[in-house]
Amino acid sequence: MFVHAFRSLHARLDATGLGTAFAPRKPRNPLLRLLLALVGLALLALLLVAGLAIGSLMLAAGLLRRMFKPAAARPVADTRVVDGEFRVVRKPVLPLSR
Repeated sequence: MFVHAFRSLHARLDATGLGTAFAPRKPRNPLLRLLLALVGLALLALLLVAGLAIGSLMLAAGLLRRMFKPAAARPVADTRVVDGEFRVVRKPVLPLSR
């Protein structure tokens, strides 16, 4: 049922011309096509550099914050203590086979 409704809607949009109104089209001029490709690559490079810069600034801020944190706020851990919950599990006893 849904497939038939989708096909009829698709056919109606193609008949009115609205189906291609928002479709991306490449220009036919080769120089303009090359210019748009270069603009796209430049935008991609800009976003990559911006992401790397923001990520490295976040890492640097975290490291500086940890470095200048007061020593009293850091918990002192005893390396000889193992923290956890333990339970003794007995070896299962198998019945004697005859």
